[in-house]
Amino acid sequence: MSVDGRLPAHLEVSGLLRLVQGMGGFGTVLQKGERDAGTLVILTNHSGNNARIWERMPQMDGTRRFTCTREQDVEKPREFDEYVARRQRQDPDCWFVELDGPDVERLIDSSPR
Repeated sequence: MSVDGRLPAHLEVSGLLRLVQGMGGFGTVLQKGERDAGTLVILTNHSGNNARIWERMPQMDGTRRFTCTREQDVEKPREFDEYVARRQRQDPDCWFVELDGPDVERLIDSSPR
């Protein structure tokens, strides 16, 4: 645990990948970030469709919860991919993890951070 009570990023990523694989899904790291304090961005989809981006966002009570910040427009799938690439370039300390499976969104911890 870090000083602020957060699980180190590399451990959180490792746990997510194991959980999705245990469900019969697939998970991969698209970009490694800062090992301990890196921010985590999760991309979810099912068989490459219905892509969403989840990020921890500050809440009014001071906590940080995963929130869907972007959804892929089926009419314009390249826009989503371009957005992800732009975000990766903007923040090299950020982890980008893709989880693919029928119920992967339930793995995203919505508890306060």
